[in-house]
Amino acid sequence: MQNFEMPKPTEKHAKLQSLAGTWVGEETMYPSPWDPKGGPALGRTESRLDLDGFYLLSDYTQERGGRTSYKGHGVFGYDPGSGSYTMHWFDSMGFPCTVPAKGTWEGNRLLFQSASPMGQGRFTYEFEREGKYRFKLENSRDGKEWTTFMEGNYTRK
Repeated sequence: MQNFEMPKPTEKHAKLQSLAGTWVGEETMYPSPWDPKGGPALGRTESRLDLDGFYLLSDYTQERGGRTSYKGHGVFGYDPGSGSYTMHWFDSMGFPCTVPAKGTWEGNRLLFQSASPMGQGRFTYEFEREGKYRFKLENSRDGKEWTTFMEGNYTRK
């Protein structure tokens, strides 16, 4: 009987550690079909590497007007077969995550893009310096014209 060597996380997996920790930040929601007025919000994310370092598990809560307005759960990983990062996202809006967003690191930015029957999404995590990142979520119906849905600036606590 041949011994099977268990896979080990790669340097690409370890790079997800950049998102680990507790992050809090001020956000701006832009007018959209879900929120015609837009406005300020407070975001809090708790993330940790888990499953022997292969995945980053992330829990997000957004508050507006002192009340929880949105919750999300993300599972971030790296797919060596495609050479891309993956993000599965589940949230309090209840839309299914049928296909993960695919992403790449470009310098100090982690960029994801997704497609669903509702349109396309672009997610940008830009690490400005240790303990700080900026996030931007953009949406598009056709993949040509993009609209900013939200932006936030976060600090690791």
